[in-house]
Amino acid sequence: MESIYLLIPISILLVFFIAAVFWWSVRSGQFDDLEGPGFRILMDDDERPPPVPDSVPKKNPENS
Repeated sequence: MESIYLLIPISILLVFFIAAVFWWSVRSGQFDDLEGPGFRILMDDDERPPPVPDSVPKKNPENS
């Protein structure tokens, strides 16, 4: 019976802690986009950008 005097306040504090963490996660935007990351995995990036040449010959102004 004496353990109930300890367990009830601990459980009430635990409920307040869980509620505070849930409130923080909702306010910080953790649940804004639940489906986007799942669809992002399925999207293919087949188109690649055109290759960029490593070195482009530069004109020498002295020889022109």
